[in-house]
Amino acid sequence: MKIVIIKIGLLILTLISSANALDENINRVNNTVQSDKIKIIDIAAKQRMLSQRIVKDYLYKGRNIATSKADKQLKASLGEFSNAHKKLLISISDTEIINLLTFVEMSSDDFKSIVNKPFDLDNAQLALDLSETMLEGSQFVVDSLTAGVLHKKSEIVKKSGKQRMLAQRIAKYYIAYQSGIKDKNTIDQMRQAVKMFTKNHNDLMKNSTNTPKINQKLNKINKLWKIVHKFYLSIEKGGLPFIVFTTTDDITKKMNEITKLYVELYK
Repeated sequence: MKIVIIKIGLLILTLISSANALDENINRVNNTVQSDKIKIIDIAAKQRMLSQRIVKDYLYKGRNIATSKADKQLKASLGEFSNAHKKLLISISDTEIINLLTFVEMSSDDFKSIVNKPFDLDNAQLALDLSETMLEGSQFVVDSLTAGVLHKKSEIVKKSGKQRMLAQRIAKYYIAYQSGIKDKNTIDQMRQAVKMFTKNHNDLMKNSTNTPKINQKLNKINKLWKIVHKFYLSIEKGGLPFIVFTTTDDITKKMNEITKLYVELYK
């Protein structure tokens, strides 16, 4: 009788051990899937920034301001956008998102054609409009991907990644105004981007899961932002295109580093 009881006990322990191992494997698979999704969200989110930076560089190059850097960055951004687009197509199976990515690809071909043409006001306006189409499409992809991921983690990555785009958007509209596109929309979009960046930055500063390294980098941006955002808001006055170019690039670089840290944190 004792032997039977012992055997039953061992069997129960074996079953419990197997169940725990199965749970661990399931959790490991789920965490891997979650991590991969967050990485894809970051790739898609960066496309938003590239849609703004490409036009910004085209406008700066056309105005002969920071010409060498703008030209080099423009070529690199076009290549980066194309490579990232291919990764998204391979990694995503959702039909609706694939259709949107196909449309974005068609728009990007027009985009490349325009920014490789000689600079004039008509081409500048067309490039500006195309960048808005590219941004809207990329934002749709990010939102669609985020909907299927753990809310808190994906929202932080999305918000941090958006700061890269907003910094380039600010520079884009600043130089667009200085290039002759001096309508109310240019001013409004610039100021809205500044307002949104400030709000997102404050939210990220308050995020409870920040590591000391993330907080350190956010604080560096905070010190810079308190000074430079006033330059951006003086869009109608102008006169500081090079400062706007370098500071927004610096902020974009720093926010890219922070976004990578969030992606690693939420693996």
